[in-house]
Amino acid sequence: MNIYALLQFVAFAAVSVGLMLPLGIYMAKVFNGEATWAGKVLGPIEGLSYRLCGVRGAEQQNWAQYAGAVIIFNALGGAVLFLILMHQDQLPWNPQGLPGLPYDLAFNIAVSFVTNTNWQSYGGETTLSYFSQMLGLTVQNFMAAATGFAVAVAMVRGFTHKENPGLGNFYVDVTRAIFYVLLPLSLLFALFLIWQGVPDNLQPYVQATTLEGTQQTIAQGPVASQIAIKMLGSNGGGYFNANAAHPYENPTPLSNFFQLISILLLSIGLIAAFGKMVGDRRQAWALLASMTILFMILLGLCYFSEANGNPAFGHLNIDQIISDTNSGGNMEGKEVRFGIFNSALWATTTSATSNGSVNAMHDSFMPLGGLVPLFNMLVGEVIYGGVGCGLYGILLYVLITVFIAGLMVGRTPEYLGKKIEAHEIKLAVIAQLLYPICVLGFGVVSLLVPLGASSMSATGPHGLTQTIYAYASAAANNGSAFAGFNGNTVFQNIMLGIVMLIGRYGVIIPVLAIAGSLAAKKITPPSSGTFPTHGLMFVVLLTAVIVMFGGLTYFPALALGPVAEHLSLFQSVAP
Repeated sequence: MNIYALLQFVAFAAVSVGLMLPLGIYMAKVFNGEATWAGKVLGPIEGLSYRLCGVRGAEQQNWAQYAGAVIIFNALGGAVLFLILMHQDQLPWNPQGLPGLPYDLAFNIAVSFVTNTNWQSYGGETTLSYFSQMLGLTVQNFMAAATGFAVAVAMVRGFTHKENPGLGNFYVDVTRAIFYVLLPLSLLFALFLIWQGVPDNLQPYVQATTLEGTQQTIAQGPVASQIAIKMLGSNGGGYFNANAAHPYENPTPLSNFFQLISILLLSIGLIAAFGKMVGDRRQAWALLASMTILFMILLGLCYFSEANGNPAFGHLNIDQIISDTNSGGNMEGKEVRFGIFNSALWATTTSATSNGSVNAMHDSFMPLGGLVPLFNMLVGEVIYGGVGCGLYGILLYVLITVFIAGLMVGRTPEYLGKKIEAHEIKLAVIAQLLYPICVLGFGVVSLLVPLGASSMSATGPHGLTQTIYAYASAAANNGSAFAGFNGNTVFQNIMLGIVMLIGRYGVIIPVLAIAGSLAAKKITPPSSGTFPTHGLMFVVLLTAVIVMFGGLTYFPALALGPVAEHLSLFQSVAP
């Protein structure tokens, strides 16, 4: 790692942590209904939206009502998006005359963007009209991110409410997430991206003549406005097929740096908001510490693997790797302007959240380099995690951790004053088991059925990794892929769409049921027998539970996939 890469990482960490606290405090005030500077301007608009939609903002919903509102809201949004995609040839803002999409691809895209997955089995600039990009995908980027916010806040209320089964009002939480957080930040970020050179227009594509005399089509469109919420909302779906490697999506080193910041910004800000809302910031620091430990280990593995390169070309020693980012490393599938470190940092960051954007080809990573984003998704993307889903995802791990700790000492486990009993643990386990069912169950079907196996571009361990990665990405609502995997078939579009739905709502419903159960309980003051959940011991135990869950559950698949591929590289190395 050269000095410039090291300085960039230090700046990346410093800016992220520096923005975390003020943003977290602001978001806690927003969702607690406290006065904010933005409320003076946006309050009347918020109130008007409630009146127009018939929402009674003061009305509390229990967990079943809240979950029902989540399903209805997202189902309607998905249906509208599906119709837009199917009939985009009959809608305005389509200067290229792009046709409507087949039902299977329209279904996959609609489910993908509603579930905050943004899996892309298509090239945006060659498939979707401006109308579909703006009023279809961009709108759902806001709605899906706001849904994640709302569910996370509802779960936090499960810990803060005392013998009150109400979890707030879903429609109020979604509205506040959009009006007070997502829209203002997206507007500012879009203006920044336009300044950096990202286009945002409705002009037809430009036909240009290259220096070699050939014709090239240069895509245009409302790019900056979609990229802003794509990054901030942990959505990840790119306007262009090349995603954040495209010079129109990510034109400069400065845009690359702040897009990296934006991937984590709201996720870690919500961790800080959690500490504020429960009245104990030490709890937030404990969660952040566990996440950061895992992030640093995985980033180190990804970078070391990519910087070391293929052993067939000779190993670098540690001094060479530290001193020179690109010397002898694996540059296949990477942008020269970003290099190895930025590619490894982006891959680790985007898979630690549910963002799913890419600035390098994950399919071209070294086996252990590709294992890192895969592992991040297999543990449920709780290493910072996506907007909202990262917080409620790691809280599921927290419940399991305190339950294990309670078994060790023979005491009923507690967290934030709420007793964690069999009902909550059963729901947490159900939510956690859905990931391996989706990844291993549906993934095996894809491998065994000829229609599914034909999607792999490779055989052997790498082909297995391609399939497991695709289904892990769908289940974790990430959306990144090993691009050698062809997802645009009727079989894969439908299968992956089903997995996305299970991975999103199959977790949200148990999470809300847990929140409702906890909210109805009284708060028990801590005693001498209470296991502290803000110290080093808890951080270590929580980290171990996350690693063991991911490692033990998926060990056979990882051993037969990326690990076996890594070991096979040494067969071509002369003794």
